[in-house]
Amino acid sequence: MIKARSSYVEPTPLGLVLAALRPANRLVVETMLATGLRVSDALCLTTAQVKRQRFTVREQKTGKTRRVYIPNDLQLRILRQAGRLYAFEGRDDWRKHRTRQAVWKDMARCARFFAASGAVRGTVTPHSARKVYAVQEYRRTGDLDTVRQKLNHDPAHMATTLMYALSDKLDSKALRALGKQK
Repeated sequence: MIKARSSYVEPTPLGLVLAALRPANRLVVETMLATGLRVSDALCLTTAQVKRQRFTVREQKTGKTRRVYIPNDLQLRILRQAGRLYAFEGRDDWRKHRTRQAVWKDMARCARFFAASGAVRGTVTPHSARKVYAVQEYRRTGDLDTVRQKLNHDPAHMATTLMYALSDKLDSKALRALGKQK
């Protein structure tokens, strides 16, 4: 079985998918687009962190820390629906955050709908938001090292940052070839 890899998604098709997501899941993906966080890290944000707007996050995947800033308009929208403990509260228990699987399933459902009409191409997953963030940062700064720092990538793995920052220019075959060069 081939593992589905996330694709870079152009802004217009991504906007379609975002518009079709359930409101809380849309806010999770918008948070990822604004911060470059992975879905698991975005879901772990507490209401107290979001209230501060600028805060430190410890990444679940790597254990590394990084500073995050949430734009004011996004902060207000998150706080309007935030739970007592987590910004993205779980469905059945306020002491747990929403699951990665819930966001993934909703995004997959919306992407399939738009893929059927040809409006969306590629594999659209929550991780696609991280690639979009990297491309936007690279376009804004023109500096791969800045993108690397924002994504919290290890300096020894610049090829990984390159794959993210240029994912709008590279097709899946070129990305796979880049990924094999370690």
